[in-house]
Amino acid sequence: MSFGHHLNHVAVAGDVLEDMFIIFRELTSYLDIGEDMNVPDDFTQSEMQSGMWWRHLAAGGIAGAVSRTCTAPLDRIKVFLQVQPHKTRISDCFKYMMKEGGLQSFWRGNGINVLKIAPESAIKFAAYEKVKRLLRGDEKRQMTIYERFLAGACAGGVSQTIIYPMEVLKTRLALRKTGQYYGILDAAKKIYVNEGVRSFYRGYIPNILGIVPYAGIDLAVYETLKKKYLSTHNKEEPSFLVLLACGSISSTLGQVCSYPLALVRTRLQAQAVVNNKNSQMPTNMHGVFSHILKNEGVMGLYRGITPNFIKVLPAVSISYVVYEYSSRALGVNMT
Repeated sequence: MSFGHHLNHVAVAGDVLEDMFIIFRELTSYLDIGEDMNVPDDFTQSEMQSGMWWRHLAAGGIAGAVSRTCTAPLDRIKVFLQVQPHKTRISDCFKYMMKEGGLQSFWRGNGINVLKIAPESAIKFAAYEKVKRLLRGDEKRQMTIYERFLAGACAGGVSQTIIYPMEVLKTRLALRKTGQYYGILDAAKKIYVNEGVRSFYRGYIPNILGIVPYAGIDLAVYETLKKKYLSTHNKEEPSFLVLLACGSISSTLGQVCSYPLALVRTRLQAQAVVNNKNSQMPTNMHGVFSHILKNEGVMGLYRGITPNFIKVLPAVSISYVVYEYSSRALGVNMT
């Protein structure tokens, strides 16, 4: 095979990868990969009028359900690490879960994690469109990055407020011991009877506050880096590697900056479990922050971030493949 033929194959492969990454960046807002704080992308006017938008959301929901199920063990390990007051290895969590509940226990909490995709996506989309109309009025123009961030933050706040009890249930189900709950409804009933309605909103404040750094940094850094590259190199479109670098940096910074809030949220959600082990554990956001910094140091705010990063690549890959097949079945053209 000639060298020129090799180059053609490389060029074709590069084009395919670039197309995949551009599509991924355009779809990540409604193509679920387990993170719920990103800013939705705009649908075109024709997609809105033709009703194609709901097919995108449906395909994204299917892809999200499959990717979350496939990466559920990593998600459960992350939750376990987040609530540990001392440094614990991933392998130790793996051994404990296998011994305590067997292989099937790695998927505890995944059922409700999948169930909340549809209502959360629908509420976030509806709220995002409403805020967009309020910001733009009758003008038919593209939204600025600041307007997109504001609309996305508002939409995320509304959707998280409504579905938050499901987030609490997900954490409790992920941490439950064998025989503690017999399902989602049983868990909800027992938590309500033993702890009251307020327990379903424990950790709500750090969760809402986490929307701002995650969505804002991810969106702003990505757009800033891309525009800086274009202005420096005088190109119409950046290459695949540049897009990959911009996306990786923005997403990583967004997660790193918002992760301590996510960890505090999980600690508060699981405080009934934690308090059984340590009655001195504080029960508010400021108290938990102070307790972690005093007893575990700054690194204590990042417990569980390793499996969180590990699951991104398989989650994105699975989501992309499943979304492609689902969108074809629903009559949506990805390109």
